[in-house]
Amino acid sequence: MNRCLLCENGTEVDSWRAFFGAKAPPLCEVCTASFNRLSGPCCHVCSRSLEEDGECTDCQSWRKSIFHSNVSLFHYNEAMQDVIAQFKYRGDYVLASIFAEKIRTEAKKAACDLICPVPLAPSRLAERRFNQSEALIVCAGLTAAPLLGRHESEKQSKKSRAERMNAVQTFYPTGEATGKSVLVIDDIYTTGATMRLVADALADAGAASVKSITIARSGS
Repeated sequence: MNRCLLCENGTEVDSWRAFFGAKAPPLCEVCTASFNRLSGPCCHVCSRSLEEDGECTDCQSWRKSIFHSNVSLFHYNEAMQDVIAQFKYRGDYVLASIFAEKIRTEAKKAACDLICPVPLAPSRLAERRFNQSEALIVCAGLTAAPLLGRHESEKQSKKSRAERMNAVQTFYPTGEATGKSVLVIDDIYTTGATMRLVADALADAGAASVKSITIARSGS
């Protein structure tokens, strides 16, 4: 019996689907149902929940960037924290597949020329053994364009909000994107500082505009 990667309860696939080679999902229906889709009033740039539709103060302060907008799929609730931690830090690569259909749908809406993963610094990549951003792109059946590299830096998760907002540039261009619209796909959108730095580096590569899709939107 296949087991859910989060709660370890059994997961099953309908007998007729199994006949045609369908595999059991990596998460059970209970865990999947605990994900909270983003809905209601939000910032039209970064998907941050607001009392009414508009633009949040963070995005107002970054208007000069070529960064256009972010679409987040879910709230970063406890269930989403668990699944992203399992995927990102414990190496359960297969969990990227549960977001594949929604990422494909949003990528089609974004209609960008290139899709770029957020790169990891060499030491972080060696530690995790895969780039979670690139995994989300590949598992969605999309083509990743390696346009950026990343210098070694302190982990974002260890930084305070103020430190994130004032982060120094750690990304640099490694590919050509002259005149192109670029879609960036990543796991979590918190303050938006990382995405703005990514957009700045893509601007150095010649990109005309940058949009992003993220799995979860933190309320920070």
